[in-house]
Amino acid sequence: MTFADEVALRTRRLSEKPALRRLYDEHYQRYAACVARAHAEGLVVEIGSGGGFAEQRVPGVLKTDIAAAPGVDAIVDATAMPFADGSVRTFLLMNVLHHISSVTRFFAEATRCLAPGGRMLIIDEYPGYPGRFVFQHLHHEGFDDDRAAWDLPETGPLADANGALAWMVFERDLPVFRDLYPLLDVERIEPHTPLRYWLAGGLKHWSALPMFAFDPLARLERRATRHWRTLASFVDIELVRR
Repeated sequence: MTFADEVALRTRRLSEKPALRRLYDEHYQRYAACVARAHAEGLVVEIGSGGGFAEQRVPGVLKTDIAAAPGVDAIVDATAMPFADGSVRTFLLMNVLHHISSVTRFFAEATRCLAPGGRMLIIDEYPGYPGRFVFQHLHHEGFDDDRAAWDLPETGPLADANGALAWMVFERDLPVFRDLYPLLDVERIEPHTPLRYWLAGGLKHWSALPMFAFDPLARLERRATRHWRTLASFVDIELVRR
């Protein structure tokens, strides 16, 4: 699937599937809360926006992606960003980190671009249950939590991925991250959402999550992951620039 096909599919599914759209809206609400916590001036930048609607919850957000697509404000390579030093208030990423070919360069760039007191919210995949089973056996993207290196082969937009990447960087190798990027404080790591994304069918054409069940299941998921983080399929990681 080409980049343009992926963006068009995401846009179509978000318009067709109410449960999936509600999930995205939850994520965008957390975007807005992160922006509000940032004690800095500057740009609010979403990395990997294609097909999404973050601007409905975060007015003024600069929506960027690796290539042109409807609704994208600027083409930005996350490993070589065009922003001036200290010019960004907040970076926002949803299911994007595991696609970035060199997260080592990305975090170096983010450190440069973020103003002191600025923040970054990363929402990405998390290898709890049942997420690990889906990522390893039923998902079209790569998942390798035994891989030593963080960086991926540079084979083009969406051509490669490692769904275990957020877990590798921020749990398995967290001391390494802190040594490499001492100006980025890891304030929060919060696993969440064990089932709703899978029941909503993700970007598939089907959904097994009726809207009357959405809120009760959301409450159950929050209680469950508060006690058993290994149930989660996704994670929020919030960083603060010193």
